[in-house]
Amino acid sequence: MAKISYSQALRDALREEMQRDPDVFLIGEDIGVHGGAFGVSRGLLEEFGPQRVITTPISEAAIVGAAAGAAVVGCRPVAEIMYMDFITIAMDQIVNQVAKMRYMFGGKARLPLVIRTPSGAGRGQAAQHMQSLEAWFVHVPGLKVVMPSTPCDAKGLLKSSIRDDNPVIFVENKLLYATQGDVPDGEFLIPLGQAEVKRPGRDATVVATSRMVLLALSAADRLAEEGIEVEVIDPRTLVPLDIEAIVQSVKRTNHVLIVHEACERGGVGAEIVAQIQERAFDWLDAPIKRLANPNVPIPFARNLEALAVPDEGRIASAVRELLGR
Repeated sequence: MAKISYSQALRDALREEMQRDPDVFLIGEDIGVHGGAFGVSRGLLEEFGPQRVITTPISEAAIVGAAAGAAVVGCRPVAEIMYMDFITIAMDQIVNQVAKMRYMFGGKARLPLVIRTPSGAGRGQAAQHMQSLEAWFVHVPGLKVVMPSTPCDAKGLLKSSIRDDNPVIFVENKLLYATQGDVPDGEFLIPLGQAEVKRPGRDATVVATSRMVLLALSAADRLAEEGIEVEVIDPRTLVPLDIEAIVQSVKRTNHVLIVHEACERGGVGAEIVAQIQERAFDWLDAPIKRLANPNVPIPFARNLEALAVPDEGRIASAVRELLGR
């Protein structure tokens, strides 16, 4: 077991899968010499060469289109979109082609394509570089959506995503790249669609995604000093969603708070609320709460940016309100 960064865990996953399978290749802007915008692919060009680490022109539509074509003829491309905001330029390729192709060809076509992209605020880069758009892709049949919160999850889930025969949107939070965590040595995979209880508790369930998991854990530690024991669940994948693990937690705690960084309106929190209500309504002792971006563009000013994203203090306050404490 080694303690490594989230970024290193992703790099190790890419390296191991490229060593294991010659059909795996990387494609995206600045991923070669520069190692990608956040350094995840650093060193892989030197190891695997320009035919498997392909630096492209600045065209997200071309990146995803080329990757989709390669996937349908048998390759396993991992495409990098520099910022999730820029994935909008490839929406036709993703939503109308990649997500539909296997269905349209009656299951005869495979699309083993991973699209890696960083999301989230906290770097002061304003409204066009800090968005969390995962709910858009959760809405589209044919896509899987993965959001790892720890180095261990990042490695295990990326390896599983690369081996999957369906297209995967793999969302990484920018502020997680430098975080450290224990990662098992050797070969290991984390199945898609398997949530994890990051912290057990008895009083309330907090379902959190991506970086919000770390903030929820910090809030849980603070609340424990007040005698409130919070259970923190990380879905890890939004599609497929392990709703049974969430429901079992709700039945233990009878209170639920859902936290994500994206805008509240139409966010994945609303979908999770609906599914909990359908499956565990009789176990709820209070209405389900959501904590998310208050439906505003991410501001450039750092003090305003901080108000647009849930933090440890607001998570703790929301739990207290949920419990009437």
